[in-house]
Amino acid sequence: MAEAQASPLPAAFPPPRPRDPLAWVAALTGLFALLAGWRLATPSILYFDEVHYVPAAREWLKLIETGAGWYRNREHPLLGKELIAAGMFIFGDNPLGWRIVPWLSGVIAFFAGVRAMWHASHDRFATLAFAVLLATGFPLFIHARIAMLDPVMVAALMVAVWQFAAASAQPEQGRWRLAATGVAIGAALGAKWNAIPLAVVPGLTFFVARAFAGRRRLLWSRRGAPVPGITVVEAFLWLGIVPLAVYAATYLPGYCLAEPGHPSPLAEKGFFGLHAEMYELQSGLKTTHRYMSTWPQWMLNTRGIWYLYDPIDGAQRGVLLIGNPLTMLLGLPALAWCLLRGAWLRDRARLGAAIGYAAAVGLWVIAPKPTQFYYHYFTPSIFLLAALALACSDLSRMRRAGWLGWAIPAASVGVFALFYPIIAALPLEGVTSYQTWAWLEGWK
Repeated sequence: MAEAQASPLPAAFPPPRPRDPLAWVAALTGLFALLAGWRLATPSILYFDEVHYVPAAREWLKLIETGAGWYRNREHPLLGKELIAAGMFIFGDNPLGWRIVPWLSGVIAFFAGVRAMWHASHDRFATLAFAVLLATGFPLFIHARIAMLDPVMVAALMVAVWQFAAASAQPEQGRWRLAATGVAIGAALGAKWNAIPLAVVPGLTFFVARAFAGRRRLLWSRRGAPVPGITVVEAFLWLGIVPLAVYAATYLPGYCLAEPGHPSPLAEKGFFGLHAEMYELQSGLKTTHRYMSTWPQWMLNTRGIWYLYDPIDGAQRGVLLIGNPLTMLLGLPALAWCLLRGAWLRDRARLGAAIGYAAAVGLWVIAPKPTQFYYHYFTPSIFLLAALALACSDLSRMRRAGWLGWAIPAASVGVFALFYPIIAALPLEGVTSYQTWAWLEGWK
């Protein structure tokens, strides 16, 4: 009886992993940096919430120059204002100095977010589609060009997501990447409290994944997802203790913010006393504002904010904060698709996009702060675009609908180009030019 011919490859031979598109990601990051940095100093005046954060940053420069500075804008943590002050110290108290750190934060958020997609999915198409969708989604571009705390917070959050996804994908690097995750979470909290709901997700994810692995010694076992080799106890150190320590450390310079006869609020009230005041200031803001909105309006992209609409620098200029009208709406069914497909296949990238979005939006559903604005949708919009990129990847593999996977990112670029003059403060023809882009009543 003739022997059966052996297969040239073992039956269980794994398929080759897709090649890491790092070079493409680096190139796209460079393009985004150039696009967001072009005419960064325009407008040459403080606009929108820059009028709150730049004066607070100036107090740090005053502290360096005179030894005394006042603790302004105490309803928010210090790190974002400290970093804006660092940019002003290096580049001067001018438009470039005000915005250089937010610009750098936007570039870091872009690179980190796209790398997180790669480590979570190992899907080249989804990774590069996400890069295109994120660059042309409006919120990241707009906030990379304005001296607010949000880009600093989002940059730190994206670094945390990147490092946690990489720790899960590369367990041999798990320890230092989890430590980096913890540091980034602490920095995000130190920039703005909006990071709180996402700050707890990595730790909860680690615990739940390890619990479902069925290990008998749950707290001390080193086996099982999401990062083999790390116990739950050690993960609590990196993802629980380290973030709190980093967050607390961001306040240490605040003890120096004092004027003669007026001690620093930190020295006067103490760390916890100051936080009680911060919470009261945050939750006590109940005055109405013409641009206030609610989370359903954010999801449907029906209420924007005019960050700027004034004659300045020799021309009428405007900056309208909305989401990309195409991708913000297409992202909603993509989120549902990722949730269902992720749960069915236990796909961590798709589940991560849906859970991250739900956590980021969920804060504003239950938040005791009644006065809310569309810029609070900045972080959720990133997870929404991640879900859309993953859905585009799924579409690209379908026989009849494959063209849609390519068409959606391409169309996003087209819509971005259409709205570019009104999100980049380019010169407009006149006072009524805003009507070209104010398609909805809530955008006027």
